[in-house]
Amino acid sequence: MPELPEVEVICQGLKPHVEGRRIREIICGPKELRLAIPRTDLQEHICGAQIKNVRRRAKYLLFEMDNGCRLLVHLGMTGRLGVFPAKAPRALHDHLLFRFDDNMEMRYNDTRRFGFVTVQGGGDDRIDPLARLGPEPFWDDFNAGYLQERAGRRLQPIKNFLMDSQVVVGIGNIYANEILFAAAIHPTMPIGSLTLTQWRTIIDRSREVLTRAIRSGGTTISDYVNASGQPGYFQLELAVYGRNGEKCRQCQTTIEKQTLAGRATYFCPCCQK
Repeated sequence: MPELPEVEVICQGLKPHVEGRRIREIICGPKELRLAIPRTDLQEHICGAQIKNVRRRAKYLLFEMDNGCRLLVHLGMTGRLGVFPAKAPRALHDHLLFRFDDNMEMRYNDTRRFGFVTVQGGGDDRIDPLARLGPEPFWDDFNAGYLQERAGRRLQPIKNFLMDSQVVVGIGNIYANEILFAAAIHPTMPIGSLTLTQWRTIIDRSREVLTRAIRSGGTTISDYVNASGQPGYFQLELAVYGRNGEKCRQCQTTIEKQTLAGRATYFCPCCQK
């Protein structure tokens, strides 16, 4: 699933092509996504509107329209958004097309159809996935005091805690592994035992790792490509994720793997005691 860096890269790639553009036509495919496509709301509130701004919140893309409505897109596991000439051949799994006033199209493609779109402010109140989200990793609200208070004395492993979107958004499995390695903290460490200094280190390393990943265009493990159809390159810099049995680049100890909450977890038993 695309995590914060991948969605941010897509957002930055879309902005120069879609901001200021008016949507002249919306074409919906016959298949549904994870949620039913809100065809009526798309036609009534998004078609004909101008995109004023595109931004990211957590792993969601938000298209702010000039009529006060908002198109929200979640890419799921295999979702892609790109801009193409209207005459360009359509791909097999293109489920939504937004044709602009410059005769370009933004196309939503999703092989597994785990993503979804929804319209906010136009009557589609089925879901508000933004309502209970935690702070962004780059916000001032994401600080050591906040994390220590949320952790309390609980025994939950720190890796699971970082992947909770109600605690902090956008940190999925890949980056939780990488952040904890950079912070020299074992992924199973109980959150109630972390010191304020360790929380500060986690915050600093979170921002460093995510910033590096954004600059590298995100991480492409299997399906992810940016808005131009290009893969990311941060996978070339991964310190532990997917490196089970390989040597740690810092100490040459063998990277180990275990499962936490059903997710593959990678760590160096020497660097992350």
